[in-house]
Amino acid sequence: MQKHHRAAALALAAVLTIPGLAACDAISTALDCASTAVAITDGANDLQQAISNSTNGPEEAKKALDQIEDNLKKIGDRTDNTDLGKAIDSMNTAVTNVRTAIDSGDATPDIKPVADAAAELSKVCTP
Repeated sequence: MQKHHRAAALALAAVLTIPGLAACDAISTALDCASTAVAITDGANDLQQAISNSTNGPEEAKKALDQIEDNLKKIGDRTDNTDLGKAIDSMNTAVTNVRTAIDSGDATPDIKPVADAAAELSKVCTP
């Protein structure tokens, strides 16, 4: 799944770069969105690996959650797109729920909502 999102982001970058420089702001925003979506998807994959490899303890999972939150903040600060805002809110909620579960001692929290939100974010960032 990670390779698919990265490939989609690269294809999107190529398609958006070719039309010209007249819409630089829109292209820049779309590229930021696509690259951030890839980073968030990578963070979700890191989270899944951290949860699966419980010998590392919760710290690896928390680092992955921190990475996701940082990337969400970056893209959230640069957009006023309603659909993207909803996807970011959904992802933030999912991340908060996983963090709460980990803080409560759950070694295997349900991270499917994080993966689902990452997929939705990628979809919103793809024209």
